[in-house]
Amino acid sequence: MTSERELALQARAWPFEEARKLVARFAKRPPAKGYVLFETGYGPSGLPHIGTFGEVVRTTMVRQAFTRMSDLPTRLFCFSDDMDGLRKVPDNVPNQAMLREHLGKPLTRVPDPFGQYESFGHHNNAMLRRFLDGFGFEYEFQSSTDWYGSGRFDEALLAVLRRYDEVMAVMLPTLGEERQQSYSPFLPVSPRTGRVLQVPILERDPDAGTIVFEDEDGTRTEVPVTGGRCKLQWKPDWGMRWHALGVDYEMSGKDLIASVQLGSEICRILGSQPPEGFNYELFLDEKGQKISKSKGNGLTVDEWLRYAPSESLALYMYNKPRAAKRLYFDVIPRAVDDYLTFVGKFHQEDEAKRLENPAWHIHAGTAPQVRTDIGFSILLNLAAVANAETKDVMWGFISRYAPDASPEANPFLDRLVGHAVAYYQDFVKPAKRYRAPSAEERAAIEDLLAELERLPGTAGAEEIQNRVYEVGKRHPFPELKAWFQALYEVLLGQSTGPRMGSFIELYGVDNTRELIRGALGRGPGGEAAGLA
Repeated sequence: MTSERELALQARAWPFEEARKLVARFAKRPPAKGYVLFETGYGPSGLPHIGTFGEVVRTTMVRQAFTRMSDLPTRLFCFSDDMDGLRKVPDNVPNQAMLREHLGKPLTRVPDPFGQYESFGHHNNAMLRRFLDGFGFEYEFQSSTDWYGSGRFDEALLAVLRRYDEVMAVMLPTLGEERQQSYSPFLPVSPRTGRVLQVPILERDPDAGTIVFEDEDGTRTEVPVTGGRCKLQWKPDWGMRWHALGVDYEMSGKDLIASVQLGSEICRILGSQPPEGFNYELFLDEKGQKISKSKGNGLTVDEWLRYAPSESLALYMYNKPRAAKRLYFDVIPRAVDDYLTFVGKFHQEDEAKRLENPAWHIHAGTAPQVRTDIGFSILLNLAAVANAETKDVMWGFISRYAPDASPEANPFLDRLVGHAVAYYQDFVKPAKRYRAPSAEERAAIEDLLAELERLPGTAGAEEIQNRVYEVGKRHPFPELKAWFQALYEVLLGQSTGPRMGSFIELYGVDNTRELIRGALGRGPGGEAAGLA
């Protein structure tokens, strides 16, 4: 019998492919620090967003895959760049006038505009930790302020000072001519104003571990590069951090490929091997434009979680990470139904196939037992036809279809019902556009009504679906697709819809007959005679 480790070493799913890079990295000797370190980064000038979730969940998937291949211990650092200077005041926070007085200061020295935490940086760090904890991620929070201020970066910072010219040789070719004249990898923190300064370095003394610069008031000032008195520009900081922490794996967006290359060169200059990793593609909005926090286009985590469970978002992040994907509301129903499909298959698969199943990666090697015979798209259409305002309305239909189902016995299905009602109310209902059937369509729909009248009470979804097919074949539609589209537009008020057999079984044959009668009485403007 093949062991899970042997199967994992051969598995084709991308987290296993990534994990094999780490197996190769430590093929000759284990890490000197005693563990394999995964890292993700977070800029705490704003709240956690969907990209934050994506990076942590994908990194966690690689970490899980690696643990099936190796006995080496692992850790995941979620590192907050909270010593960065506040560059601009966010639009979505209170006390903006107060914040403007602290522009340029490290985020952990800027007062919290919400008045809840020690600083703005501490506030946003707390939001990050709450965000990650809400998804159950296993991680260790790390603060740039803590690492710089405690002296744990001191040795690495002194190494940057000693190799200053080599670091500059990497960075200067990437800068414009004017920026080259003032650039330094070190950003001193002004002893007078507390601001992080981007100023030329006038002198440096590697033996003393100090630099000299001109402070904001014109005073020639000497400060140590250690103890939190300086920080590094973000690209040198990235390479220095990889070196100081011994980071073995970190992924990043496609837009940071050049920055990864620079950080890797600086990491090597400091004497360390850069981490493994890969560059994932970026998310696009409904118009194909790159999603931007400042523009507010696209979809937030909270919005996704209003309309679908977190497991479906994890699946969305799992699928094709190297391909650009639209991240908008209309991708949610498919993501939920795909998740249900994968979870449903998982328990029927052998161990090798399970490793290729996204459910394995979403649920750390297992998958829950959930009811998968009622799909999310079916629930959305049920909500639409029933004009559902609450879950109770939906459960009235579900209980007739499946007497053994209940919110208590099927909590995941109950979550889906709640999501379906929310999605219907916010997206489907405002977009509904019923129309009256054409003469040809009316004849076919009347024929379908007659078929449903003759249907035995024991008929299931497949038999109902076959009857719907047969009716479509008997009438002069150019193709069956046109028949089903007519049903969706006339009966449901939308251009796409569910598998009709499954929908009719869930909604009920009697209810469907009433739905058809109302549609046949619909006037040219789409209004239904006798229906509210």
